This record gives sequence, structure tokens and C-alpha cells, in this order.
Amino acid sequence: MNANVLYVAAEAVPLVKTGGLGDVLGGLSGCLRRQGVDVTLLLPGYPAAIAGALGVRSIGALGLHEAHPRLELAPGHSPMRLLVGRMPDTGVQVALLDCPSLYDRPGSPYTDNAGREYPDNPQRFAALAHAATAIAAGRTALPAPQLVHAHDWHAGLTPLLMRAAGLATPCAFTIHNLAFQGLYPLGVAPSLGVPPAWLGPEGIEFWGQMSFMKAGIRYASRVTTVSRAYAAEVLTPRFGHGLDGLLASLPDGVHAVPNGIDASQWDPLHDPLLPAPYAAGSLAGKRACKAALQARFGLPPEPDKPLVAIGNRLTHQKMADLAVPAIEATLAAHRAVQFAVLGCGDADIEAAFVALAARYPRRVAVSIGYREETAHLLHAGADLLLHGSRFEPFGLAPVYAMRYGALPVVSRVGGMVDTVRDAGRGHVPAPGATGFVFDGETPADVSAALRRALHWFGDPHAWAAMQRNGMTARWGWDDRAHEYLAMYRDLAPSLVPQLETVAAEAAAPVPERGRRIPACTPAPDVPATILPTAAA
Repeated sequence: MNANVLYVAAEAVPLVKTGGLGDVLGGLSGCLRRQGVDVTLLLPGYPAAIAGALGVRSIGALGLHEAHPRLELAPGHSPMRLLVGRMPDTGVQVALLDCPSLYDRPGSPYTDNAGREYPDNPQRFAALAHAATAIAAGRTALPAPQLVHAHDWHAGLTPLLMRAAGLATPCAFTIHNLAFQGLYPLGVAPSLGVPPAWLGPEGIEFWGQMSFMKAGIRYASRVTTVSRAYAAEVLTPRFGHGLDGLLASLPDGVHAVPNGIDASQWDPLHDPLLPAPYAAGSLAGKRACKAALQARFGLPPEPDKPLVAIGNRLTHQKMADLAVPAIEATLAAHRAVQFAVLGCGDADIEAAFVALAARYPRRVAVSIGYREETAHLLHAGADLLLHGSRFEPFGLAPVYAMRYGALPVVSRVGGMVDTVRDAGRGHVPAPGATGFVFDGETPADVSAALRRALHWFGDPHAWAAMQRNGMTARWGWDDRAHEYLAMYRDLAPSLVPQLETVAAEAAAPVPERGRRIPACTPAPDVPATILPTAAA
């Protein structure tokens, strides 16, 4: 019998994605399955997820009324039932909590079309934790897992409810981004099935509110996060967001298990979303990808000019507010550089980027929205990726960029400290250099980093060496999943016999990869949002 582990999360590619969390859950669960672990992913039953899973079938109504205390929903809510199917790309078993009144709505998994958080998010994600507890307790048709692994605040009530139910099943909890904590009024706690005894300062109360994130940290058997640098940062007031004291007091500390990427999804040699394949030893296809990217974004086809990409959320966290003046300063200093921007986020920042494209229509192109195909082409066609951030638990985009031969320009925070090796300031790049790391949080700091990167772009031999370093590094989950397996062995002695005999060979072939779900309503892919006004 293989090891049986239940993952609890709000998203996983290819069924639903708003950011790196979805990528991690899809890639990690698939890797563990290939290594012989029977992973079941528990996700909310979003209609797109139900439509995208393979072989979906109902395994019966979910009797959350059997739990004590129970989850209370307003009259008129749909009955809850569990659906079970398979992920279309990896074959991982997926359990979907089907409740249309909670999950069948427009917008993203967390917000409406105007970007406002759904007011019933506490109920929506408490329901997920109750479903996880029911599965762990053996109250469903699914086999009870030997270990539960909850991911980020959306699943934060899972360890609490499991402990309140008296379950001995160990539950790990991974912090993917401590800044988002699931804070809600204490008054809603009874309707969520949270016992009153757990609501004090020593429980999940946080400055007069309840915190789903604190619940996960307080009651999990083990707490992890997604990079070694971030694991140290969250113990400080600057990055701890008020939970640094709690994290520092954990008996086992905060364990760091670095993220990986799905190396089969992000491989320029075999990526079906690219117009031409290429690899570290032969970059001719990258020039074709650059031409395609310029065409898609309406930029002049200038193969020898540096093309800088931005591909992330346009928010304060991502320094998007600083990027606009930094780009303008860079355009003034370097007449040849082009910028291609793909993302969505804060309305005022989106408007600032669109206005920038209007001022420089032949040098800046902006697409507000998200499409997976464009994201792949962005990394493949760009020479540089600008990825500033005020905090960054891991930073998948710079890793994707390096994999595709685009050199990242990143802030010295979080996981990017661990993954990007700075070129330095000498006459030759530092050994093993893969990009450019900068300090500070001003437009001048960002533009100075861009100037340094553009200087090295003028040295083709040094540039090619840094590209090879990034493209040939080992970023896949296979090199990181063993750390999770070691933690599972430590937490669940019953898993040891199974994990000691997991097969190294890949699982049987599975159907081809399914479609991905956009993070927000995308702008049309062709043409990008480019306003044709005065020339730069």
C-alpha cells in the first residue's frame, strides 16, 4: 500500500490558478505521485475545476452536520457533496467540495469582478476545512489519510478543526505568503464551527479578529514555508506581519522547503506554447520567440535591442508603483530598450502602466490581464525580467525566466535571495551569475539595477554565460520533494514503510494537459493594450 496524503488548498493548476500557489500545488502533488505517494488534492468545487477534472463522479453528500460544533450557512445554500476525479495532466486524485452557492460565481476564487473580496469568504474556506476534517476522520467514502497537508490561510482552519475533533492524524501547514492571513470578525467564528475555547489570544484571536493563518500556525503538527531566506525573514517584525513572535515560539521552528517548478510545463525545448523550441546550447529559437513577442505586443521587430518583461501582479507588493517611474527613467537613458508588461492588479497602477504605454507606444506595450500562453511567450521572448518586490516568499517568475534564458532583475528579499545569483560589479560576471539583485525601495534603486543589467547586455559572451547558468540549473520538484518526504516520515510513523519503498520510476502515462484558468479577466491577447498616441 502506498502512502496516503491529503492536500488541502484553494487552487492547483491546471484546474484553477491565481498565482504561484496554484503552480506549486499542481507541480508538487504530481511529483509526489510519480514517486509513489497517493496524494489526494481537496479543492473548492469551482465550476471550471469540476469541468476540467477527468472522470468526475459524486461520492455522496457531505454530512458536515455530523461535526460538532457544526458549520452554519445561511438558508438557501446548496447541499454539499464530494466529487472525485483526476487531474488532467498528472493523474493525481482530486476531491472537489461541490456547493454551487459557495463556489459558482463570477470573478476570481477570492474576489468579484470588481476586485472586492467575497463577504462570505470565511464560510467558503471554513467549509473546505470541515470537508478536510471529515475526510481525515473517515466520515466519507475516501480512505482516511495518514497525513494531512494544509496550504496557506485558505486551509488554515484545517489543523484546528482536526484537533478539535480529537483526531490523531498529523497535519502539516505551509505558509505560502504570510501577508495574506484571512482576518475576519471574531463574531463569525461560531457560525464557522470554531469552538469558543479556541478564540482567545492563545488561540486564533489576532488584534480583535480571528486569523485563519494563525489557526494553521498554532495548531499544525509542523509549519513550513517556501524558501530558506523567507523562513528567516518571517521571524522578524519587518516580514512577520504581527505573527513573528508566534512563529519564533514554535517548538520545532519554521521549516524551509524551497519551491520547485514543473520542469515539464516550463521547458523551452518542449513547450507547445512557443513558436520555436530552443535550449541552453542552441538559442536560435529564442530569437524567433522574441520576434513573436514583439509582434503580439505591437512592438517594432528589433531583434538586437534589449527587451525587458514584467509579468506579475501589478500591486504594491510587487513594486509595480515604482516600476513606472523607473521604466520612464530607463527609457530616457537607453533609447534602444523595449518593455512588455503582462499583469493585472490595483486599478490605479494598471492605469499608470496604460498611460506609460500611451506616452511611449513604440517602446512600451501593456496587456492588462493574464493568459498562460502569453506568460510562456513573455519569458521566452524577453532578454530581461524585472521582478521587484517588497516581500517575496519564493518568486516563481524569476525561476521561469532563468529557465527560458531571460535574466531576472530582482529585489534582495525572500526566495529570490536563494535562487538568483548576482552578476556583481566587477569587469566580468561573478562565477555562476544568473541575474541582477538590488537593494532598496525607490524608483532610483530599480532604474539603477536596470542600467546595470543593460550594461551587461552589451557584452554578448558574458550574457550568454549567464543565460547558460540559469537555463541549466536544476529547478524541478524532483530535487525538492524529498524534503517533504523526510518531513512526512518524521510526522507520521505509519508512513515510514510505504515511503521507504516508493518507486523512483514515473507513474503510468496520463492524458494530455488540460487548460489553465486565468487569474483575472484577461485583455485580448492580440493586440495588447497599446494606446496609439504621441510617439516617444
